[in-house]
Amino acid sequence: MSSLMKEKARVLDKEGINRALTRIAHEILEKNKGTKELCLIGIRNRGAYIAKRLVESIKEIEGTAVPVGILDITLYRDDLTLIAAGPVVHKTEIDFDISGKNVVLVDDVLYTGRTVRSALDALIDLGRPNSIQLAVLVDRGHRELPVRADFVGKNIPTSQKETVEVRLQEADGSDEVVIIEQSNEDETYGTQ
Repeated sequence: MSSLMKEKARVLDKEGINRALTRIAHEILEKNKGTKELCLIGIRNRGAYIAKRLVESIKEIEGTAVPVGILDITLYRDDLTLIAAGPVVHKTEIDFDISGKNVVLVDDVLYTGRTVRSALDALIDLGRPNSIQLAVLVDRGHRELPVRADFVGKNIPTSQKETVEVRLQEADGSDEVVIIEQSNEDETYGTQ
């Protein structure tokens, strides 16, 4: 019996994503009382694109550019041996010292918390920030680790049979967030 994937719902369109990121940018500025000692680091890939967009929003709001970096967590993953025999490791691109900074770690979807745990390990190897905050476009629940986002674009309750797909112009050619549902052929076509 093979599984089929079908798009169940579009929960954010381009405008919805833009509104969520603008709100998150304002919340980041409010919590950090401006841009002093602030930097954003996106988890590769979509988290990096979202971090760059947030930095642009912050610049529009405050008139100040904050440092932005890209973090690759491949070697920090706890499922490294399960994902591939030879995982592709990309470069971490952080050309500033994070020590003493208020780091906002950025990702697209918060799910089990394992990606964030890996990112925290990677960040701590780079320096000792003053604080680490978490910003995500989507929080879908189902935590396996005690991780909570400080800034959330949208909470989307999901089942374990569903996947949240964030599609961004930079990687996918369009901006949207959709829920993909896994269904068995039996459920789709009926059994005899």
